[in-house]
Amino acid sequence: MSRPAEEGIPEETTPLLEELAGRDGPAVIAIDGRCAAGKTTLAERLAREAGCAVFHMDDFFLPVSLQTPERLAQPGGNMDLERFLSEVLRPLRAGKEVTYRPYDCAEDRFGDAVTVPAGDLSIVEGAYSCHPSLCRLYDRRIFLSVGKEEQIRRIRQRNGEEGLAVYLQKWIPMEERYFLQCDTKNRCDLCIDV
Repeated sequence: MSRPAEEGIPEETTPLLEELAGRDGPAVIAIDGRCAAGKTTLAERLAREAGCAVFHMDDFFLPVSLQTPERLAQPGGNMDLERFLSEVLRPLRAGKEVTYRPYDCAEDRFGDAVTVPAGDLSIVEGAYSCHPSLCRLYDRRIFLSVGKEEQIRRIRQRNGEEGLAVYLQKWIPMEERYFLQCDTKNRCDLCIDV
C-alpha cells in the first residue's frame, strides 16, 4: 500500500507501534528508502513515541580495507551487513543488549563502543536495512520514497553543492541498483511517498 505523507512525516506509521506493543518478545521495525526521504526523521519520531532505541545503517558502511570491486558490485555490498547482523539484529531478536562500534566512513575508523539495553521495540533506519539477508528478521518494514526534484533540493540543503554531486554520482545510483535488484519496495509492509 502506498500513500502520500502529510508534511513529510507519515502519520499512518503510528498504528504500527500500537500493533507491536502488545506482542510477546522483542519487535524490530525497519525503515528503508531513498536518501533524503526522511528515514531518520521518521525513526526519531517513532522512537520518541515508543521510547525505544534507533539503530542507523550509516554506522555500518563497509570499511575501506574490506572494499573490493567484487564486493562493491553486489547490491548493498558497500554495507557491512554481516557485522550489522551479528552485532545488532541477532541480539535484538534474542532480546539481548546490543554493543557495537559505529563506523565513521569519512574518517575510515571505528568509534567508541555503544551499548543499548534490551527493549521491547527497536527501530533500524537507513538504506539497505531491508536487504534480503536482513529482511526476514524484522516484524515490520517501511519504505520511504521521495520525488527526484525534492530529493535533490533536500540533499543540496543538507550537504551543499559538493555533497549533492557525490550523491548524484555515487550514492543514489548504488541505492537505486539495490532497490531494483533486491525488489526492496515490494518486500515492505508499508510504502510511503513523501
